[in-house]
Amino acid sequence: MRRVCVFLGSNSGNRPAYRAAATALGTALARQGLGLVYGGASVGLMGAVADAALSAGGEVIGIIPQRLVDKEVAHPGLSDLRIVQSMHQRKALMAELSDAFVALPGGVGTLEELFEVWTWAQLGGHAKPCALYNVEGYYDQLLGFLDHVVDEAFMKPAHRDMLLVAEEPGALIERLRAYQPPNVTKWIADRHR
Repeated sequence: MRRVCVFLGSNSGNRPAYRAAATALGTALARQGLGLVYGGASVGLMGAVADAALSAGGEVIGIIPQRLVDKEVAHPGLSDLRIVQSMHQRKALMAELSDAFVALPGGVGTLEELFEVWTWAQLGGHAKPCALYNVEGYYDQLLGFLDHVVDEAFMKPAHRDMLLVAEEPGALIERLRAYQPPNVTKWIADRHR
């Protein structure tokens, strides 16, 4: 594992713990020699994770669509800032450059990015780990819903277990490094045919 892609809010949220967690993860990645790939913004939690990784001497690659550069939210001090034309290109390049994916607190964009790479993994498109950094229980209700998805036979338990969860950066990085993808098919036998 050389680089970790982090999906997280371009806002900071209500709790100081969210920014502290982004800072802690950026610092931990850099100290463990792992590059950070993220959305390229200087604002919110995105700016916090990048600033922390840079301050700790880490490689930080930002990928941002031109329309967000035009709104002056691009981070000016990254190791590498790549400007793309669309969100689709952004996500594809983030996935290509990364060996693992982590979601911190964020909004629908954060969820959409995580769910896309997790879906690709479930379908066998890659074998890279996907994880939630569950700061102060931010994702507890989502995790409960995912258990409900399994209970209702729309996902196998092995695929649910593909989504790693940790509450602090050291444990999160350890889980990413130890990840082994399951060897099961996605489809569940139809019980009602």
